[in-house]
Amino acid sequence: MRERLRSAARRAAENPVLRQSARSLKPTPNLWGILGVLFFFILPEVIGFWRGKAIAQWAHARMLQEPDFMGRKVYWILEKLFEDGGSWVNLGIGIALLVWIFYEWRH
Repeated sequence: MRERLRSAARRAAENPVLRQSARSLKPTPNLWGILGVLFFFILPEVIGFWRGKAIAQWAHARMLQEPDFMGRKVYWILEKLFEDGGSWVNLGIGIALLVWIFYEWRH
């Protein structure tokens, strides 16, 4: 089992298409890349951990008052996004992207 995992990891690491797609996913190591990771991955999750319940309660109250079907759906989605607080997965992805940016900057 270990050998199969090692060989699969080795094949994935040596695959040129996979390497190119990983390079294309990497944010650029400049101000816009860093701000993009901060604003789209890290900041929403911090706000979700900090004020998630209050945002979900506000969205639920607004959903009950909204006369339009699409407006109710928007508030319903907002409530579902923040009812459990932030996402550790998204926060981890954001931190990993920041580490990836700074790691290449230093080397």
